[in-house]
Amino acid sequence: MADKTNSHETFMFKFALSAVAAVVAESVTYPLDLTKTRLQIQGEQTHCHHAFTHQASEGVKEAASHRGMLKTAVGIVREEGLPKLWQGVTPALYRHVGRVKSTWHAFSSLRKEGGVRGLWRGCVPNVQRAALVNMGDLATYDTAKHFLLRHTSLQDNYVTHSLASGMSGIVAALVGTPADVVKTRIMNQPTKDGKGLLYTSSLNCAVKTVQNEGFLALYKGLLPIWARMAPWSLTFWLTYEKVRKTVGTSSF
Repeated sequence: MADKTNSHETFMFKFALSAVAAVVAESVTYPLDLTKTRLQIQGEQTHCHHAFTHQASEGVKEAASHRGMLKTAVGIVREEGLPKLWQGVTPALYRHVGRVKSTWHAFSSLRKEGGVRGLWRGCVPNVQRAALVNMGDLATYDTAKHFLLRHTSLQDNYVTHSLASGMSGIVAALVGTPADVVKTRIMNQPTKDGKGLLYTSSLNCAVKTVQNEGFLALYKGLLPIWARMAPWSLTFWLTYEKVRKTVGTSSF
């Protein structure tokens, strides 16, 4: 019995629980992530059209024609079909479990378009964004949960978990949105010989975005990010806590 309990306290076991919870949360909220991405590239055409090819300009023009979260989502479904909202969910799920599977077509397309370096396009801003989001989410959830347990009559149940996850989703969205905008724009920009034509770095992208569109442009997509982050955080933490209690392992 002791060996079973100890095995439930290992890093790998808790990692597996986190992976299960993350897969559930990602699948449920992925359409909001796609909508958020479409919103974040709006505004680039007006100020950067000289760097785009005709085909890329048309793509941005189409994206810019949908304003607001709901109109963007409805436009995607009407013009591209409901399944489009889950396009790209498979690699997003792989990211959460560290699973390796051949995606030769995606890799070959990226390599052909931007060279080998194209496979790492947006790597730095992606790491920056992930660090900020996880810092906001994990630290806030843990702090909020223990605060509620210590200073209120709430118990370690779904009510406490829901309140703590709601708080963590808000903080994660506020902290991570600027980095998310930068990441999206850097990964979306056209390239030549593996180099971006619009931005040279995360800082360069942030500065140009503010100069051309104003400071609030860094918070484009905040509503869908929060709308996605809140249910994602809620689904993740409720799933994690439920699985944790089911298998009898401790919390953080």
